[in-house]
Parts: sequence; structure tokens; C-alpha cells
Amino acid sequence: MSLNNHDIDFLKVTGAGNDFILIDNMSSSFMLDWTLLAPQLCDRRFGIGADGLLVIEKSSRAEFKMLYYNADGTYGGMCGNGGRCAAAYVMSKDHRVDVRFEALNHLYGAQQIGKDIQLKMKQPIFHESEITIQICGKSIPLRLIDTGSPHAVIFVCDLPAILQSKVAEEGIEALGRTIRNHEKFAPLGTNVDFIEIIRENEISMRTYERGVEAETLACGTGAVASAIASALVKGFTSPVNVKTRSNQVLIVKFQRDSTGFSDVSLIGPVKFVFRGKFTVQHDHAGSPTVRLAFTF
Repeated sequence: MSLNNHDIDFLKVTGAGNDFILIDNMSSSFMLDWTLLAPQLCDRRFGIGADGLLVIEKSSRAEFKMLYYNADGTYGGMCGNGGRCAAAYVMSKDHRVDVRFEALNHLYGAQQIGKDIQLKMKQPIFHESEITIQICGKSIPLRLIDTGSPHAVIFVCDLPAILQSKVAEEGIEALGRTIRNHEKFAPLGTNVDFIEIIRENEISMRTYERGVEAETLACGTGAVASAIASALVKGFTSPVNVKTRSNQVLIVKFQRDSTGFSDVSLIGPVKFVFRGKFTVQHDHAGSPTVRLAFTF
């Protein structure tokens, strides 16, 4: 890592309440250890504050490459809302209405649909049958669905009554954290989605995200996983409206046949919140620290 100081522009952006710090490194100017910087930048008390860090870089296969780092500095799986935010940024900058990008060696396509951004997702991978795990002597039925990131999807109505009451009174974080760290999902853990049926083809979703280690206001891959679970278990058809913790709605579209699900898309709002600048400074040992300055 270079020992020079770096002044770096950033954009704070949110997708349905799932918020990110976005850094444009298309010029390849910054050779930095983002795993060390992400926790400082994403800290909500001493940093900018965000669920994750998005770094945009050049790609030989598409218009750009998206690197996603969780708030704890771990390199994340695919981030649906992060992908929509990154695509919205590049489309705005380049005056485009569609764009392709690379993430985790997969090519994604995004386009502007009215005021929303639509992202074509990977084909989901899921277990055909429900599985059950034991928490505090209670059986919890769930569906395991990978939509670019792993998710354990739980219908709140299927929880034991004592756990339903716990979620209603205390929220999802305690139970979500326990499930996220369950031995069934070792060593990497899983994201955990708690969903409730509002009406046909409409659900509410709350997500405990690994890497953030807390409930987030929205989760794009979680919305897709929850919609797929609702189709598998409740017979929902496309599109499925997913009401997030922020009260904003993500729309999940898909095709379904005897072989599974295809043509899966995630649609929802993106908002650019503010721009700013931070300086990366290094101590004598080369460890990076961040100094912030904001512009609105």
C-alpha cells in the first residue's frame, strides 16, 4: 500500500433505504486496502455511515466492475441494491438508460424504468424442500435460497409462538443474529429474512444482514430470495411486491416453469444523498486512517 495521502471523492447513495458509500475508481488512481477502510467509512458514529462500500473499477467485459465490501470490511457477495445504485451512478454520469457491469465474475444488466432502476439478477439456487434448525430447543422451518448471496428465509407465521412474540416485541436482531451464526451455515454464515404476507403477491420483509451484523432498512438479494420463497411456498406469481423496513417497495419479477426460476429482475428506487471527500492518511506503520470533509 502506498504511504502517500489520498484525497478521495465519494457519493452517498441509497437503494430503498439500503445505503452505500460509492467510490469511482475507474481511473485506477487508488491502490488501497478497502477491507481496512470500509469499517472506518461505514461507521455510523465516527465515519460517513453506510451498510457497505461500493468501488467502481474498469472491466474488460462490461462498462464497469463493481466491488462490494460489507460494513465490517469483509468482501461481500452480490448486493442487489448496491448493484442498482452503482448502475444508476454510471448511467447518470454517462447519460445512459442501460448499462452492463461485472461483479464476482458474473455479468449483470441494468436499465432505467421510469424513476426506478431495474437489475437483472442471477438465476436463484434453492433447496426444493424446507429445512429445520433448532434454536433454544425450538424448531424453526426455513428456506435456503442463494440469489448471489445466501439467504435463510423464514415466514414469521411459521415460527413457534414464543419466537413470534419475541420478534413482535424486540424486533428481529437477536433471533436473526443467532440464526446467522448457526452451525448449519458455518463457516461463512447467512443473511436472514423474516417475511409476512400482506396480501396475494405482496409481502413485508425484514433482513438481518451478515457483514453489517444488524438489521438493514432494505436488502435487494433478500427481496429476491423472499419473493422466490413466497412463490415456492405460497404459490405467488410475478411480480411480487416486497415492502421493506424503510417502507419503500422493491418489485421482483421472474419467470417460472418446471425447471425453476429464470429472468429474475429487481426493481426499485435509487437516491443520491450527498457528495463529499475524505483523506486517507497513513501512520508510520502504514495503517490507513480516514479524515472526512463533506460537501452537499
